Amino acid sequence: MELGLRGKFALVTGGSHGIGLASAKRLAAEGCNVAICSRSQARLDAATAELEPYGVRLLSVVADVLEADAADRVMDAVDAEWGELQILVNNVGGGGRWGKENVEETDIRVWSEVYEKNAMAAVRFTRRALPHMRRARWGRVVTITSIYGGKEGVGRPWFTMAKAAETALMKSLSGMGYLVREGITFNSVAPGGIWIPGTGFEDEQRRDPEAFQRQLDAEYPLKRLGTPEEVAAVVAFLCSTEASLVNGANITVDGGQSRSF
Repeated sequence: MELGLRGKFALVTGGSHGIGLASAKRLAAEGCNVAICSRSQARLDAATAELEPYGVRLLSVVADVLEADAADRVMDAVDAEWGELQILVNNVGGGGRWGKENVEETDIRVWSEVYEKNAMAAVRFTRRALPHMRRARWGRVVTITSIYGGKEGVGRPWFTMAKAAETALMKSLSGMGYLVREGITFNSVAPGGIWIPGTGFEDEQRRDPEAFQRQLDAEYPLKRLGTPEEVAAVVAFLCSTEASLVNGANITVDGGQSRSF
């Protein structure tokens, strides 16, 4: 399928590893120029090396989204280097394992930091990207949320709250006629359990491989976790010209893990 992305310009936040890097690679494979940001210069360098073979224009910017001016610094770099942006993938986030099982014992700072890292980062990047999309009269904003931000809202409350806010942000913007009638769409992608090296799932498997496999057998119909590439395939479609009528959707990518309709 021709996705119509060749020559367009995209920013993937948190694009140096996991779903972010997989999304950046999938967009680059379609001929899309890609900017990525991350807290780590070393990770950005490694990600850029993986993206270079696609032969598209690349941009990488060091940014920690817990700093209030991070989105502006990234977008200033995009403005200076490209002067245009048609696609934004709000991928940066996390915090699903932060804090403690006991809510009262979890510092209030965890709530605010998880909200900033997820919901407010999406707000800040989206606000800066919209003028570019309006000038182009075409745009795609895709936000990576979680099944715990809507379908299966039983995660740790600070994470569920932040991801639900991201879902609500996309849904609210999708109904704003002055934006969508200029060819801009807003959608959420809600992954379930995704295997990403160096994250909590790998730690669980290392601690007790047999218990980890029993959990997969019991909770995941496919008896495995998803991959970043499987999420990225959905992201790329939503960014494409083929997805022009998909607006305000919250698409679950979890292999049947969630139980709700």
